[in-house]
This record gives sequence, structure tokens and C-alpha cells, in this order.
Amino acid sequence: MKILHEFVPTRKFLKLAEETKNLVDGWNVTDSAAGMPAPSGTAISCLLKTRYPEKIVIPIFILHYKGPVEVGGLALAADAVPLDGLVLTMGDIPKYGEPIKMLKNSEEARDFLKKTVRLKNLKLGCLLSARLAASMESTLARVRGDWDFVFFMRLDDKSFDQLKVIAEECKRLNKPIYSYFLVGTPKNAEMVKMIGWPVTATMDRAEEFAAKLEGVVDGIIATCAGDYEGDKELLERLQKFRSR
Repeated sequence: MKILHEFVPTRKFLKLAEETKNLVDGWNVTDSAAGMPAPSGTAISCLLKTRYPEKIVIPIFILHYKGPVEVGGLALAADAVPLDGLVLTMGDIPKYGEPIKMLKNSEEARDFLKKTVRLKNLKLGCLLSARLAASMESTLARVRGDWDFVFFMRLDDKSFDQLKVIAEECKRLNKPIYSYFLVGTPKNAEMVKMIGWPVTATMDRAEEFAAKLEGVVDGIIATCAGDYEGDKELLERLQKFRSR
């Protein structure tokens, strides 16, 4: 499996990337998480890919923060580098101002980028959540849409079987699938509560759960959600699962 690290950009992002580069196959970069202003996920990703061209770099792309011109402009920048992909989602409500809804959903944004902006190299991914009440058939119908790859969120013991079904369809369609891998630690309990996601595993079960994902997904996105020392411990534990 590929091991990506969920990368939360700060002013010290280059230092943080240098500290984790030997432990990861790449980064999934957040985009103003929780609606709080932060360095642009796409801009940071372009810099990371330029500095570490051998790494996979895929930012989340929050549509609630962007109008169509900015959506197109940032995507063209990602296309020019090129990044390894862009995951489109409406995302969180912004902390300041009002959500932008000129592009009504991820599918509309995807079609806008492919047909109007006319991206040439950039792959576009959809974000699936185990929390959604949609039927499995409607979820699979979305996977079968004009997406290049899939990200899966809210993985835990209860949603593992759901992930396996989705992953099997992705394999049939030759579409890579990555799953978020959120590990709970004593230091991130409040952060996890605020995010509202179930944890995939605790640190002592991380390797056991990761072993179940081998052959199921193409990669995992490891995070301890605000516990940076926990992130480094988790990445060290996951080294045995990296495909070389």
C-alpha cells in the first residue's frame, strides 16, 4: 500500500514535510480545515510536488470557499505542475463569510473542470463518506461516474465491509482508492470529538487494522488529527505496509 500523511499546512510546512518525507509515499493536503483560513492546500501542494517530485501529492479542494474562476485557476495550476490529483468536495462551511454555492456539488465542479476549463493532466477524485445515508447502490453509482479515483472517509470496524464492496468496484473499474486512517490518541481526544469522525483504530491496534487493508485499498491516509508526535509514531508503525 501507499502510505500518505494527512498534511495540515502551516507557515512551517516545508520543515514539517522535510521531517516526514522518508516515512511517507506522499501527502494528502488539507484545504482550510474546519473553515479556518490556512495556507492554500493547492498552492502548498504545488510547492511540495516541485520540491519532492517522486512523492504523491493530492490536495483536498473545498468548493464552499471558491467561485468558479478560482476553482478553474487553482485547478489549472495543479494541472500545470502536475499534481497527482485533486479531491473535490463541498466541504466545511467557512468560519467567516458565507458558503459559495455557484457550483452546486462535486459532480458539477468536476464536469466544469473537465469540459469548460479543459484540464489536460490532472486526475479528479470524489470523497465518499461512510456516514452518508445513501444506499450502497447509489454510492457505487457515484463511483462509476466520471471520476479518476476515490477517497473514503470515516473508516472503522463498522464501515470496513462497506469499504470492501466499494474497493472491489474500484478495482473492477481500475480506479485507485485511498482510505483515511484516523488513529485516536490521548492527546487528540478533544480534536476527534470536534471533527466528529469515528477513529479507525487506537495506536495499539493501528498495525492490526492496517493489515486488514492490504489488498483492499491502494493506499491509506494516516493521521492522528492534531497530535503531531502521534503522527510520527503512527507513520513509523506503518512502514512495514509500504509498497516499494
